[in-house]
Amino acid sequence: MTADERFEALGLILPPAPKPLGVYKPFLQLGQQVYVSGHGTVQADGTLLIGKVGVDLDQKAAHQAAQIVGLAILATLKENLGSLDRIDRVIKVLGMVNCVPSFEPHPYVINGCSELFAQVWGPDHGVGVRSAVGMGSLPDNIPVEIEAQFLLK
Repeated sequence: MTADERFEALGLILPPAPKPLGVYKPFLQLGQQVYVSGHGTVQADGTLLIGKVGVDLDQKAAHQAAQIVGLAILATLKENLGSLDRIDRVIKVLGMVNCVPSFEPHPYVINGCSELFAQVWGPDHGVGVRSAVGMGSLPDNIPVEIEAQFLLK
């Protein structure tokens, strides 16, 4: 199966690709590498999921929020590349969790996005290097922000 076919089989819905809310590009291709700016929790209806992990969202809901961010990243890739099949592999993911200071399982939260990418591109090409960190706040009080880097075929 291709990446587009694997995504279709998941039965998930892509949100609208987010538009920049500042002075930056959400997508930048340099040679065979694609950089995707930090994306937030844009839901299928275009609204943002908001809240602080440890106050408004528990660990499981935060994991789901990271999957929502992964879907927003996929939407940006599809809008700019036309197909997820153009991606050869995930290079790097940086996940940031808006959480209370006592919340520590940041990697579990960001797995929500990483697991999605592994399902789309497979375990060899869908998993790259990664960092998962906690933050005191994120824009608009979103619970998760993720940026990623990909290699094109």
